[in-house]
Amino acid sequence: MSVSYDSKALIIDGRKRILQSGSVHYPRATPEMWPGIIDKAKEGGLDVIETYVFWNYHEPVKGQYYFEGRFDLVKFVKTVQDAGLFVHLRIGPYACAEWNYGGFPLWLHFIPGIQFRTTNGPFQAEMELFLTKIVNLMKEENLFASQGGPIILAQVENEYGNVEWAYGIGGELYVKWAAETALNYNISVPWVMCAQEDAPDPIINTCNGFYCDTFIPNSPSKPKMWTEDYTGWFLSFGYPVPYRPVEDLAFAVARFFEKGGTFHNYYMYFGGTNFGRTAGGPLVATSYDYDAPLDEYGFIRQPKWGHLRDLHMAIKQCEEYLVNGDPKHLSLGMNLEADIYYTTPDDCAAFLANYDTSLDANVTFNGKSYFLPAWSVSILPDCKNVVFNTAKVVAQKRVGDTSTPSASASETSLSNSPWCWYLEKVGVWSNGSFTANSLLEQINTTKDTSDFLWYTTSIEADEKKDAFLLIESLGHAALVFLNKKVLAFGYGYHDDASFNISEKISLEQGNNTLDIISMIIGVQNYGPWFDIMGAGLYSVILADLKNVKEDYSSNEWTYQVGTEGESLGLDNTELANSSIWTQGSSLPTHQSLIWYKSTFIAPEGESPLSLNLASMGKGQAWVNGQNIGRYWSAYLSPTSGCTDNCDYRGTYDAQKCQKCGQPAQILYHIPRTWVNPGENVLVLHEELGGDPSKISVMTRNG
Repeated sequence: MSVSYDSKALIIDGRKRILQSGSVHYPRATPEMWPGIIDKAKEGGLDVIETYVFWNYHEPVKGQYYFEGRFDLVKFVKTVQDAGLFVHLRIGPYACAEWNYGGFPLWLHFIPGIQFRTTNGPFQAEMELFLTKIVNLMKEENLFASQGGPIILAQVENEYGNVEWAYGIGGELYVKWAAETALNYNISVPWVMCAQEDAPDPIINTCNGFYCDTFIPNSPSKPKMWTEDYTGWFLSFGYPVPYRPVEDLAFAVARFFEKGGTFHNYYMYFGGTNFGRTAGGPLVATSYDYDAPLDEYGFIRQPKWGHLRDLHMAIKQCEEYLVNGDPKHLSLGMNLEADIYYTTPDDCAAFLANYDTSLDANVTFNGKSYFLPAWSVSILPDCKNVVFNTAKVVAQKRVGDTSTPSASASETSLSNSPWCWYLEKVGVWSNGSFTANSLLEQINTTKDTSDFLWYTTSIEADEKKDAFLLIESLGHAALVFLNKKVLAFGYGYHDDASFNISEKISLEQGNNTLDIISMIIGVQNYGPWFDIMGAGLYSVILADLKNVKEDYSSNEWTYQVGTEGESLGLDNTELANSSIWTQGSSLPTHQSLIWYKSTFIAPEGESPLSLNLASMGKGQAWVNGQNIGRYWSAYLSPTSGCTDNCDYRGTYDAQKCQKCGQPAQILYHIPRTWVNPGENVLVLHEELGGDPSKISVMTRNG
């Protein structure tokens, strides 16, 4: 199969194609889910599946590669091929994707002299090694289109144009180097660079955004391609839940093809789940549902999926017109227009658009009258009959919503389950600790082997007295103990993870112990120089009541990476029956730094499950040793700034349509293949305090 392009379209085996694509990230689902997701994408009218490649999990240790389970990239590409769809492989290797460290392995950061994503020998050497590894893996399995495989496009780098300004001439040269490096692999399919206006020929520069109808490629020889059309937005702890009305999404897609677009990709078509500690940062939630046409569990989300399927069918009917002619533009009035594509003077397809944000209109086109709702496009494949209008949703409405428990879901309460617990030691818990006369940056210290770093020091007081404790942190959260008792909790948010804690304290005469457990919630994944953005404490000051200050930042601090429970491996199923766990009738609740363990019988059937953690505070959860992700039910989004009914008319952005006043997430996906027919072990590491007896396991129904 040959793949090339001209100014109008990608050309596959000599035929110009209009292509609908959707992002599906293989590690955000289980391999058992892949075929069903891909089949529903095909049924929804997609031609292509687009995915990133996740370097940090494919090369967790330098030179040691992993391509198994959820990270079996070859199996995923072949699953897409088996369904008869194409693949756009975004090798990067920078992904962003709200994925931990943007997909870079953390060991990369510790290579001497390295600077990421710029003209830098150590970085370019490692990037080239990984690109080579992936390209060769695909070639060995005959997965490029020229070998009879499904891969018709590949991407190098990712959205670098958004940050290139910060890297100066080194950035400009890096773009050229990345392009040359990619082209040298001779994969015989086009390479793209998204959001990259200076992408060198023949690499295609593509558009990312909520709207791309006005986008123009940087060369008249390149087709107009849209690699990321956001179906919603990602979820962050402490933020409202975002969604995007399908009428606006369909409007954006129709406008893109009306204005000469040729390849279009939904980011995301299926979002899935940030299992374990894969979520990026700061504070990206475990659910990556994205309000996508397929929800987090792989079920069809109506009316979004059905309305877009109907749109794809309508655009497909116009394919021969769109790829062969230039449109004739016609004004139909204020904010009203038509774009007409002819194959012969008597044969055409037309798009009629009303881009007014409030006024509906009746327009006359070719002697006929047409009704155009505000902010809508009508598609006429024969220039006469409307087969689709973006504002007229006839797909079935969805019953219920994946973000809240649905009435049809069967629920198993864990209130009567036998609970065990393990209370962690506060502060230093092993001889693996070390000291420094300064406050250490957290990620450089932990190397992201754990979310946690203990900072411990002593405060001497010549008498019993009150004082003010002032703590400043780069992020992301911290729990403070004075003399082993909880004193305060501080935290940031996604757009600014830094925070301060100011607390009045009572010191005992003599030695007082200050223990602070600093927490990261996903390593930074986006922004210029994001790879060196730090976390953890940088200032600790004690002030007396007369505001005389003493800086403890240069005190002797004792450090401990991780928590005691992590080092004991309490999440492992081998310890499920260990005597290390305490069992009794009086289950301690609302207790910080505690591990809980229980068992449950999974509800019958094949449907996926979710764990309702509304009663818990902040932590991580495991089912049968599988980490289902971080939870933070106690962090509520603001109650203001949201509307009950979001008007789809007018320009959409990530803050326009939101559900407020609730946790970002209370339901956590347990894939069906992770549970046993009989007894299943649930382990929780609760950092702040909650009530595990109120947890329930629910069956998800589409």
